[in-house]
Amino acid sequence: MAAVLACGPDAALSHDSAAALWEIAPQRDEEIHLSVPNRTNPRAAGLRVHRRTALEVTRLRGIPVTTVTTTLVDLAASVGRGELEAAINEADKRDLVDPERLRTALESMPPRPGLAKLRQTLDRRTFTLTDSELERLFLPLARRAGLSKPHTQEKVNGFRVDFYWPDLALVVETDGLRYHRTPAQQAQDRIRDQAHIAAGLTPLRFTHAQVRFEPQHVQRTLTAVRTRLES
Repeated sequence: MAAVLACGPDAALSHDSAAALWEIAPQRDEEIHLSVPNRTNPRAAGLRVHRRTALEVTRLRGIPVTTVTTTLVDLAASVGRGELEAAINEADKRDLVDPERLRTALESMPPRPGLAKLRQTLDRRTFTLTDSELERLFLPLARRAGLSKPHTQEKVNGFRVDFYWPDLALVVETDGLRYHRTPAQQAQDRIRDQAHIAAGLTPLRFTHAQVRFEPQHVQRTLTAVRTRLES
């Protein structure tokens, strides 16, 4: 709060400092980051001041701070994709913003550093394939991993599964959304996997994004599991 007051009535915590206040990412350095309107020019030791044409500000614990959406955009401009994903996950977990609301907010935001990267990260990690697209992309990976053609959308142990190899007792499930799976959905996933394990099957789970964007990882995993099950 002292840093904000030192920069004038229109200043707000931003970037790393805002992320730390929102508790979605750690403060990475000792400087306190603040954003101010372009017309102001504050100078103070130990502060990193960013001048902005527009500021989206709210208050948290009485301290002026950039909104969660703006904070994530600013963060995207200076951190790696893994750190950015962790911050999005943390914001989602704390019910500060979910991926769909975040994506909607980004659509009306004018261009700024970090915006494109945040959009790409959201699109990649909430990527959802249709059933036909999923089969079109997944089946060649399974074939190259040495697996036979699986049964698809078959009911196994009371649950409809995406891919099933009865000869190997192998079930592969895919998740369309990485972010914002509710506790009920997560609990149901565990129940499904536990039912398959109790019946002597090996359940394996990938995201749609992995099938689309990380096919080599999917293929290597399938190959390793097939080798183990055939031994």
